[in-house]
Amino acid sequence: MIKIGIVDDHKIVRAGLRQFLADHVDLRVEGEAGNGREAIDLIREHDIDVLVMDLAMPGQSGLDAMSMLRAKAPDMGILILSGYPEEHYAINLIRQGASGYLNKECKPSEIVEAIRVIALGKRYLTPTVAELLAQQLNRPGERPPHEHLSEREFQVFLKLAQGANVGEIAEDLSLSVKTVSTYRTRLMEKLHLDSNSDLTYYALKNNLIQ
Repeated sequence: MIKIGIVDDHKIVRAGLRQFLADHVDLRVEGEAGNGREAIDLIREHDIDVLVMDLAMPGQSGLDAMSMLRAKAPDMGILILSGYPEEHYAINLIRQGASGYLNKECKPSEIVEAIRVIALGKRYLTPTVAELLAQQLNRPGERPPHEHLSEREFQVFLKLAQGANVGEIAEDLSLSVKTVSTYRTRLMEKLHLDSNSDLTYYALKNNLIQ
């Protein structure tokens, strides 16, 4: 029996996933969460084999929670189920510990297939993600600038691009204001940008925020 946790801020999405997964005798939903912080509580309370998690959620996002989830449950699989296309986030998230990445437009049967593969301790790569990885291996110098950011830099970048200030980001990520300011300086240098409005424009242009 594969024990699953569902993390999404939309109750209707969680209910739909739970109902669909219940039709498969080898899958059991152990619990649900509505954001990253609740996901951390969920894995403390339940023994989860595969966490199916959205990215964009209020409060602590899936991206924000990734490192803590990995620290708390290093053997747990994490399947990202997001509304963003694979080319925008998949490679960064797989580098940061995700076991697989699916767009919410995928067939429901593919979610089940991905869960079963990940439960075996493997990564689930769609043909699109596999091709993106192959392109990076063949042409490492051609990666877009944001893919050279560290996990923390990428988190801070997205929050700044969405209009959060340094103090708000520090509180969300449990960091000091000085540390967040240092991350901001570094990512600005790596992206060759000068202001927060430049960050927002870059993120919109690359479909990293909506």
